[in-house]
Amino acid sequence: MGVKRCKLANKTQRKLLEFFVLEVTARAAADLLGLQANTTTLFYRKVRGLIAERLEAAASEVAGEIELDESYFGGVRKGKRGRGAAGKVPVFGILKRGGKVYTQIIENTRTGTLMPIIRSKIKPDSIVYTDSYRSYNALDVSEFKHYRINHSAVFAEGRNHINGIENFWNQAKRVLRKYNGIPAKHFYWFLKESEFRFNYGTHQQQFVTLKRWCRL
Repeated sequence: MGVKRCKLANKTQRKLLEFFVLEVTARAAADLLGLQANTTTLFYRKVRGLIAERLEAAASEVAGEIELDESYFGGVRKGKRGRGAAGKVPVFGILKRGGKVYTQIIENTRTGTLMPIIRSKIKPDSIVYTDSYRSYNALDVSEFKHYRINHSAVFAEGRNHINGIENFWNQAKRVLRKYNGIPAKHFYWFLKESEFRFNYGTHQQQFVTLKRWCRL
């Protein structure tokens, strides 16, 4: 697949990939390599597009112990916070314990929106863990074994928790925060970047993976 229509020398592309993995911004990478900021920004954008393509192509049904949760992304705004906060982008996450996370931008967090995604991504008879949000009530009478944790009382009861997916949300928001605002039309690619960073181990493992995907 590789990075499409890139005229940069392979050596420069590999260095930019290294900077990308280390979370060096495109502008800082341009300064370090003596390149135009537009050049590095475009390269980073192509890398994020490639990551998104690869992750979506690799997404498949998972089984076992699965954590489900939704989160909201966006700038600080006045008014309602948390679920249903105005101006925020809702994202649904599925984490296989001991495996990878999958994210999807959603229109809303209603049962009718979440259940088709759950059924398409999780095999029947899997064990699913959620918080006490009402949209997950349908899981109680579904093909899944459902456990829920009431966060108003406790954050974990043995294996009954969603700490893994919440850890991902925290990591993703840390990564995205440094960009000081992301245009809505680009949010999907930055979200998939966060997913990639969570799923593909150390910086060295991420670098090796990206070099292979970029055919460098």
